[in-house]
Amino acid sequence: MSETGKDKIEASVVVKATRERVWQALSDAKQFGVWFGASLDGAFAEGEIVKGHVTYPGYEHIQLDMLVERMEPERLFAYGWHPYATDPAVDYSAEPRTLVEFRLEDAEGGTLLTVVESGFDQIPEPRRAEAYGAHVEGWAEQMENIKKYVEQG
Repeated sequence: MSETGKDKIEASVVVKATRERVWQALSDAKQFGVWFGASLDGAFAEGEIVKGHVTYPGYEHIQLDMLVERMEPERLFAYGWHPYATDPAVDYSAEPRTLVEFRLEDAEGGTLLTVVESGFDQIPEPRRAEAYGAHVEGWAEQMENIKKYVEQG
């Protein structure tokens, strides 16, 4: 896990599986929801918004609104969202989205999966540091979640 400035978070993990299998876990909204801890309505497709909510205990009130930016099979899955949008009384829709990019590469023994979330500098200053810090921790956990999900399934 590395913090590149305070605008970007990057985390990587080697998953003992083919790129095809890792891609399925990322690009299929139902599988994504299982390892990520979310219930998503609809399928991922470029240019489409997929909504849902977090299912992780204690965070069920968090609504997700993901704009799928790019889907390059077995290479790149990217979406924009409103980071750490945790207050149900706040309308985050006017805020800029951060960009989440999952990159897949061949690695010895499997697939190197890297996630990069960028654009925190655009988040309103009062929320920026909290959102950044929460996502540094969150991505470390989510990379382990997808690794376990793919390797055990």
